Amino acid sequence: MNKLLLLLGILAWGSLLFSQSNTLSKAEDSDPEATALLKKVKQKYDTYTSMELDFSLSIKLAEQPEEVQKGKLAQKGQQYRLDIQEQSVFFDGKTLWVYLKSLNEVQIMDADFAAEGVMSPQDMLKIYESKDYVYSITNKLTQGGRQIKQIEFKPLKKDNEYSKIRVSIDVMTNDLIAVEAFGKDTSRYTLKVDKLTPNKIFPTDYFKFNPANYPKVYIEDLRG
Repeated sequence: MNKLLLLLGILAWGSLLFSQSNTLSKAEDSDPEATALLKKVKQKYDTYTSMELDFSLSIKLAEQPEEVQKGKLAQKGQQYRLDIQEQSVFFDGKTLWVYLKSLNEVQIMDADFAAEGVMSPQDMLKIYESKDYVYSITNKLTQGGRQIKQIEFKPLKKDNEYSKIRVSIDVMTNDLIAVEAFGKDTSRYTLKVDKLTPNKIFPTDYFKFNPANYPKVYIEDLRG
């Protein structure tokens, strides 16, 4: 389950969980043009008080058919709610709830575990400040009238399970439109943004799990 949360964090916000490392990398190792573009995207997202993201997630594993899921991610400050095919994840800034739909079961964890899960857009867009990756613009193309630049991030640590992450940005609107994560085991995960709604007003307690809405739900409290 933790791996799934991490994966969704990577895909939804185009980043890895950046641990504090002693890896040294000079600013000039990365592409200044890519840095400038990422700053523009971050500045735009920083103006949003909240957002809702509708996305399509494609999963390709070795010798298995491609799997495509639709999902929705809502975020307000450090609070978020993630809904995908098999589960829903709620985080109100203090407590994390993971609801497993097929089992009608919810697992409750504290904020320390949640910090290892889905990242906020603000955290994701600090990727260019990390010293654990080097990045550059690798492609410029036009799709459906959009002018797109693709930025590839390559880890400096050899033990990273991903060989690279590719982020596609609409340079006219400074919107994040797609993220691809390439596993060293030949797996490939692609998230495409179908719709982004900024500054959306969410109902009270939208980011909290309410057992009353899930009759006979089994509750497993894993908080310390």
